[in-house]
Amino acid sequence: MDDKQMRADRHQKKKKKRWPSILFVFLLLIAAVSGYAYYQYKQGVNQSLKKMNQDKKTAKVVYDFAGQKDQYGDTNVLLLGSDARGNEKSRSDTIMILHYNEDKGTFKLTSIMRDSYVAIPGHTKHKINSAFARGGPELMRQTIKHNFDIDLQYYAIVDFQGFVQLIDELFPNGVEMNVEKKMSTNIYPPLQPGLQRLNGAQMLSYVRFRHDAIGDFGRVERQQKAIKAIKDQLSGLKTIAKLPKLIGVVTPYINTNMATTDGVSMAKDFLSGDQNIETLRIPVDNSFTEERISGEGAVLDIDVEKNKEALHQFITK
Repeated sequence: MDDKQMRADRHQKKKKKRWPSILFVFLLLIAAVSGYAYYQYKQGVNQSLKKMNQDKKTAKVVYDFAGQKDQYGDTNVLLLGSDARGNEKSRSDTIMILHYNEDKGTFKLTSIMRDSYVAIPGHTKHKINSAFARGGPELMRQTIKHNFDIDLQYYAIVDFQGFVQLIDELFPNGVEMNVEKKMSTNIYPPLQPGLQRLNGAQMLSYVRFRHDAIGDFGRVERQQKAIKAIKDQLSGLKTIAKLPKLIGVVTPYINTNMATTDGVSMAKDFLSGDQNIETLRIPVDNSFTEERISGEGAVLDIDVEKNKEALHQFITK
């Protein structure tokens, strides 16, 4: 065997010896990153548990939810805002659908006004927010499917205090918002008009206020405005690095059927994407009348077909 062949054989043997070492280092790095992520996640959970009231530290209700991807192959998450304070039969204060296109990594947001007067399967017609009190997120899913022909794969019931904790963790200096008017009725803390940075409690006041001339219409608009501001002011890679702790912070305040790994994956796309979030409100303009119905009070009597068409156009465009 000549010298050239011998050198080639020695080089090949060295390469074979290096591969196990490289694989070991790679696996070690994965283990270290996973361990750190889990540590941060537990730190977030423990941080929230210390701040929670004792009556909140009870086992979460496990809901049946027959969800699936929609007919367009997208993932829709039913977001329900709740201030039940231990009463699981309360009506949902906020109803949103987060539309996620995995191939594009894009998100859209539909808000359904809680006074929309619709058919609730098995319960005739009522305000849509009563579906949650009558049958939990599964009946809300059925109601949305029945009226708007769209499937929901996941649900997430968010306690409002979880929203406060998440904002304070994400934005130690507050979220920059232009508060359009004085807001004080039935909210605390009250807000003064002007451009300012709002902490978690102030942001909650902003998205919940509805005691003015435009009522719930203004509240829905502010909720969508707040989500856009949060998305726009997040700082990409720095925020993604905090994801495990952020998930941990909100976990005690959220009841969801979504696996943590799926939640992290969606959150990563949400935080890293540079697209604006498109929004829709149901009912859309010129598709409803304001009525008063015995036993229901003030309702929005909506044109279901017109709103169903608007929703599907919004999702697919």
